[in-house]
Amino acid sequence: MISPIFVGHGSPMMAIQDTACTEFLLDYGKKLAPKAIVIFTAHWETEVLTISSMDDVYETIYDFGGFPKELYQIKYPAKGSTELASSIAERFQAKGIPVNLDSKRGLDHGSWVPLSRMFPNPDCPVIQISVHPYLPPAEQYRIGEALRGLDQEDILIIGSGATVHNLRSLNWNATEPDAWAVAFDDWLVENVQKQDLNTLFQYETQAPHVRMAVPRPEHFVPFYIAMGSGNPDRQAQVIHRSYELGSLSYLSIAF
Repeated sequence: MISPIFVGHGSPMMAIQDTACTEFLLDYGKKLAPKAIVIFTAHWETEVLTISSMDDVYETIYDFGGFPKELYQIKYPAKGSTELASSIAERFQAKGIPVNLDSKRGLDHGSWVPLSRMFPNPDCPVIQISVHPYLPPAEQYRIGEALRGLDQEDILIIGSGATVHNLRSLNWNATEPDAWAVAFDDWLVENVQKQDLNTLFQYETQAPHVRMAVPRPEHFVPFYIAMGSGNPDRQAQVIHRSYELGSLSYLSIAF
């Protein structure tokens, strides 16, 4: 059994820089031997939930600009699985959740950057799934619920995003995390561990500093999907927490 996780994927630079978060990802990946990986990425937005469906090696997408040349030379040669993609699509359809299949799109950096640190040598199929950032949190949670039980098949579900993600608020001279970012994550962790779904679903009116922490929800909604896919009888665990540039959160949680 492999617990679903939410991972703060932060900057693309984590693919080539060693940090507290990349050390965590490497150590955590060494403990796992997934038969397949299903990853919801904040960098693929669609109105209809869309699932990558191919058996070949994915193209590595460099969906960012202005970074060192070294970053654009990385290839992450993970393969897909049309069989698993179809099985996942059936799970969503059974719950009345519309889906599309995509046979062309490669892995964006919301997927290949954290995966390259967790599993440097990909040896199992990867299924990448899009997010619709403007569905309400309860609906994001329901998307995750459709995948409950995959953990019993040793399929790792990852929500890849960030709890606090405001590029305009980054402090390039910071030596400590910003208090407001810590307060938002504290609120989140407290309510996750209390399993207070009602409060979590109302984060836009209940969480402190929410407009600073989540100016746009695309990086936050993978958290709700990962949480929904976990076993509600298990206690959620913070598996990593660190910050860069004052407010860029790498909070990661297992469900």
